[in-house]
Amino acid sequence: MTDQSGLKELLKNSRISRRDFIQQAIAVGATAAAAGTMFDTAHAATPKKGGHYVNTLTGGGTTDVLDPAQTLDSYMINVSFGQLRNNLTEIAPDGNLIGELAESYEADDGGKTWRFKLRSGVEFHNGKTMDANDVVASFNHHRGEGNKSAASGLTKQITDVKADGDTVVFTLESGNADWPFIVSDYHLCICPAKDDSIDWQSGVGTGSYKLQRFDPGVTTEVVRNENYWKEGRAWFDSVENLFIADATARTTSVTSGSAHSMSNLDLKVVSLLERTPSVRVLPITGNKHAVLPMFTDTAPFDNVDVRLALKYAINRQEFVNKIIFGQGELGNDTPIGPANIYRATAEELPQREYDPEKAKFHLKKAGMEGATFELSLADTAFEGAVDAGQLYAESAKAAGINLKILREADDGYWSNVWLKKPWVGGYWGGRPTEDWMFSQVYAQGAEWNETKWANPRFNELLVQARSELDDAKRREMYVEMQRLCHEDGGAIVPMFMAYTHAVSNKIGLPDQIANNWELDGHKNAERWWMA
Repeated sequence: MTDQSGLKELLKNSRISRRDFIQQAIAVGATAAAAGTMFDTAHAATPKKGGHYVNTLTGGGTTDVLDPAQTLDSYMINVSFGQLRNNLTEIAPDGNLIGELAESYEADDGGKTWRFKLRSGVEFHNGKTMDANDVVASFNHHRGEGNKSAASGLTKQITDVKADGDTVVFTLESGNADWPFIVSDYHLCICPAKDDSIDWQSGVGTGSYKLQRFDPGVTTEVVRNENYWKEGRAWFDSVENLFIADATARTTSVTSGSAHSMSNLDLKVVSLLERTPSVRVLPITGNKHAVLPMFTDTAPFDNVDVRLALKYAINRQEFVNKIIFGQGELGNDTPIGPANIYRATAEELPQREYDPEKAKFHLKKAGMEGATFELSLADTAFEGAVDAGQLYAESAKAAGINLKILREADDGYWSNVWLKKPWVGGYWGGRPTEDWMFSQVYAQGAEWNETKWANPRFNELLVQARSELDDAKRREMYVEMQRLCHEDGGAIVPMFMAYTHAVSNKIGLPDQIANNWELDGHKNAERWWMA
């Protein structure tokens, strides 16, 4: 005879039937009803292979491609990074960094040289054994003169990358203590080397699923990689990834049972969803934030007083209350969020409040009184973006600022509007480290520098902070960089938003859900299972 904890362990290891479990549970004092519930609950929480998972996603479009260098938004992140491919390192659900394709890694020369020893026996979907040459080619894909990779802001610090047996050696322009975090970026997936480049067109990777069908802006279908090298991962037989921009349509698909999960809930209906017995609502707090970036090299946004006027003219508390219904917190015109360790405190960087008089002051100083500013938005930019634009237009009136909200199409927004028009809406999932976020989005010349900002002091501090090993000094640098974003930068950050999901009760979930990205760090297809 065993106790109830022993019974649970037997069930977890699939060593007992439901009938035997109930009989033994009754023998140690449980009622038949309680024993049955205990069995069903534990059984649902035990991962097992099988089933077809339907995953609804936002952030897709007909212009999507399988090139990791051109991954733009959540749809292709989930497919390319979460299903088809792996990285050298991975951020675990508990937030710790672990090796993925790299078995181990170590630094030399003050973090200027990094050596990543690769796992042996890992195969690509086509049967080719992954080696150091594949890794070198995959990183070189994001390097070189005129490279348009979205990861160029991260990889430009590489002066050399080479294979040394089963090890890849990176030499950086200066020390970077965060480099192992950086290589977990979703653009830096490993693809097979081909000629002088990589084979990204086929979708072949080392990931948990193999590509079967890719119809950009519509659907992507994958099947389990039976030779996947990670134990206890990739439970579904197949996954169908649907791009559904409309939140109502996504919600209907999950509540009707035609799909199993969705992200980016319509927050106005969260309370109703919470009362739906067939689904679970999962809010996960991280560094996700809305942003309204302006081109700082384009009139009128090249005038810092115009930028400050627009920053003071937005009522951030209204955004939190009315757009995300309290599912988040105020932003302060810096991308460094609550999960970052060097985030400026309220004493170091006071919260910018809605202040129409200060907005008027800066607008007058810029000689732009009575001017009209055009802001391009679409629903896919962030939850409630178009409604948020209307709120902003109303609050700006009190400052004598006229905002014209241009409603753009969801399809193609990220390729035709973002980085193309001078003032738009968007969102970022945030990044685990300050250097990562700043290097990819705020550094001069970065491919994703959505404000075209070029502040000399900021860029000087960016390089210095990477190699600074004194924690107090490093903090001072990152706080100063946040002040520069706040006062001079071209990005309005009105709010930080919780990741919101609705998941069918037919899906089993792990005890801990990652908060570095939405959908369990975009690894939902790999980590979840049919209950």
